[in-house]
Amino acid sequence: MGTNMAVLEDFISDLLRIHPEMPRIVLISVVLIAVGIGYTILSRSLTRLSKRLELDPHITNSLRLVLRVLALFVCITVVFTVYELPTTWFVGGSALVGAIVGFGSSQTINNIAAGFYVILSRPFRVKDYVRIGDVEGQVEEISINYTKLYTPTFNLLLIPNTQVMNSRILNLTHEGLIKYTFTITFPHTSPLTVDEISKRCIEPAIEEFHGKYKDKVLRKAEYYFQESVSLGRSFRIRIFVPKGEARALFSLQPELAGMILNRWDIERVRAT
Repeated sequence: MGTNMAVLEDFISDLLRIHPEMPRIVLISVVLIAVGIGYTILSRSLTRLSKRLELDPHITNSLRLVLRVLALFVCITVVFTVYELPTTWFVGGSALVGAIVGFGSSQTINNIAAGFYVILSRPFRVKDYVRIGDVEGQVEEISINYTKLYTPTFNLLLIPNTQVMNSRILNLTHEGLIKYTFTITFPHTSPLTVDEISKRCIEPAIEEFHGKYKDKVLRKAEYYFQESVSLGRSFRIRIFVPKGEARALFSLQPELAGMILNRWDIERVRAT
């Protein structure tokens, strides 16, 4: 034990010879690394536990966010403790941060505040399919600064939480289903009527699609006539996919649209 203490004292002496602040810098570095490793281990354990207990992804995301905040708090506390800074600095810093949030002069701090607002107000949950402004996708994570969407281009898009809070949000996920609606417009050049388009093109395509993918879609697709405009006659098609299955949606939706249009091409030729 005495030998170990002597080695430690020699190590500290060597650090002091390099620079008077080196022991503190080394101590803080070691603690920060330990906190980082601890956070990584706990985060992975949380992921495994949530899968085993089948926790809602939104709950898991919220717990992970709390874990990040705690890790940040520990790091700040260590710095204040090692450098023996007065707690009034922390209180004053907190007041300053509050003022920054109030006046909206810091985009980063605003993002953090907006992130907590999104989690608490819950306009959507993790794995919901949403439209935020002019973008859409499946919510993969709500972090402190960003909301991450898995988009129809099979990419991960990061949206600042301030933009989320200030945008119009449409949640397409209800009753455990993604209820996705898209529009198909048929030009007026064809002699087919609205009823004929429905009976010959849309309904047979939906039946074929449902028979092929009834194990992936929980409800048969629906449709209705929307309007007749200068470009043609528009129909709204609604497809149902299990929540969290955005990848399947991105493949199935264009396939159903293709089936409808293929039947349209055949019936248009027959009618002329």
